[in-house]
Amino acid sequence: MLSKQEEFILSPYNELYNLVVPKDNLLRQTKELVDFSFILDELKTNYSIDHGRNAIPPIRMFKYLLLKVFYNLSDVDVVERAQYDLSFKYFLDMAPEDPVIDPSSLTKFRRLRIKDMNLLDLLIGKTVEIALEHNLLLGKSIIIDATHSTSRYNAKSATQHLQELSKKLRKTIFEYDEKMKEHFPSKPVGGGFQEELAYTEQLVSVIEQTPTIAKVPSVKEKMNVLKEAVEDSKHNTHFFNRSRCESRTQI
Repeated sequence: MLSKQEEFILSPYNELYNLVVPKDNLLRQTKELVDFSFILDELKTNYSIDHGRNAIPPIRMFKYLLLKVFYNLSDVDVVERAQYDLSFKYFLDMAPEDPVIDPSSLTKFRRLRIKDMNLLDLLIGKTVEIALEHNLLLGKSIIIDATHSTSRYNAKSATQHLQELSKKLRKTIFEYDEKMKEHFPSKPVGGGFQEELAYTEQLVSVIEQTPTIAKVPSVKEKMNVLKEAVEDSKHNTHFFNRSRCESRTQI
């Protein structure tokens, strides 16, 4: 069921937001100046209005996606950060003591509710447009940069996307231990998706077997983004192949 964004929950701890989230904090300004109600109109065709259990407010779910794009985080890491970062919770219209969602709920929202990446571009673009109307981005380019990065992602193949994320992960690791390259698998030379997918999974496996590196926060975040991209690629490939089979059956 499609529900409107929940009203800000009264809590004896809400004063914490005024103490720790500055007035000029980007997330605070975005929350207070941008009316996200347009999300409901854009997503209403993806939600059952009359049937099923009440879904997590779609505006909040979209805000999770914005946080992912703003800070380049995986589903797992954006939810984890929302547990302790009060600027995240304030932006998400949550009381400080409220529990966060399960990361799997965000994954399902991305894959089932916003299957069309053009829709995500539209929603982010609209957010930027509204923010600009309030001069919110004066001196701050984070939202515009995030929008551009999303558009660039859409123009890339799955292979190119995995290659770019793997490169960022390796670069971060080399800042801590350049000798790790001796343990990494050989890069694929064929340039095919399956070869790149296999390489990526081997790379992640090697890193996970080295806890002293895998647990470094900057490494962990980039590795989780890469692992998420791998799972998304597998999901999209399965969905595409299934759709082709169904189309052939109908013919």
